[in-house]
Amino acid sequence: MKLAILGYGKMGKTIERIAKDRGHNIVIIADVDTVYNITKADVAIDFSVPTVALNNISNCLNNNVPVISGTTGWLQDFDKAVSLCKEKNGAFIYASNYSLGVNIFFELNKVLAKMMSNLSQYNIDIEEIHHTQKLDAPSGTAISLANDIIKEHSKYNQWSLSENVEGSIPITAKRIENVPGTHTINYESNVDSISIKHTAYSRDGFALGAVIAAEWILDKTGVFSMKDVLNIS
Repeated sequence: MKLAILGYGKMGKTIERIAKDRGHNIVIIADVDTVYNITKADVAIDFSVPTVALNNISNCLNNNVPVISGTTGWLQDFDKAVSLCKEKNGAFIYASNYSLGVNIFFELNKVLAKMMSNLSQYNIDIEEIHHTQKLDAPSGTAISLANDIIKEHSKYNQWSLSENVEGSIPITAKRIENVPGTHTINYESNVDSISIKHTAYSRDGFALGAVIAAEWILDKTGVFSMKDVLNIS
């Protein structure tokens, strides 16, 4: 597979290493100001920055190149990417987190939220910890976790960053040097507490999931998620 890597920070470099280990050919490495011909690639993986994510995705879709996006902080334009993908009959996957373990964690979170929906004595909060270079807060993963709880739990209708607002799930975002990513969901009552937690030890899990998604999307058309890649019903 001829692969384009759009965004060459720490994640981009990790994706490059993982992709080469799996036998793929890196034909484009592009950073924010790089001029590149996307048609050289079979698939593109975008882990860039919010200000250029939509341009990268649009360039891929306009040139019939399937694109995997893991950039967070640009989702106000997500519907534009989806519309363009459908218009061009292209292929597009966005995920807030490509780690295989995190995607299992997403499913556990939804099951637990549904089980706890009628137990009003439990208050929910989310904590996420990432490295100090992460630009957005809360993380896209934390937002996905909160939104999935809101869909399943009758007590909550929004999330808020470190604020206790009625009907809102408070998210605490911490930035600590060299922490790849930790997400914890807490259910707290007067008599006990329940927590589920995912801790990433390195970026390798995120990169591997993105490369697996790129392998999966070849020869497909449509807008997909990691649930499709992992065949999670």
